[in-house]
Amino acid sequence: MNETYLSDLQLAARYGVNRITIWRWHRTNNKFPRAVTLSAGCTRWKLSEIEAWEAAQVEAA
Repeated sequence: MNETYLSDLQLAARYGVNRITIWRWHRTNNKFPRAVTLSAGCTRWKLSEIEAWEAAQVEAA
């Protein structure tokens, strides 16, 4: 199965925040999925990990 990757801009749009907020979550929240470096200057998040994190947030609420 192919993995789908999202950029910081795509995540920011998904959550209605600025892309800097995505990087702050990445830096300060150990439960937020880790970014994957695909190549120099190309960092993305796995959609499957983002969806699992979202599900965990719903369960915790």
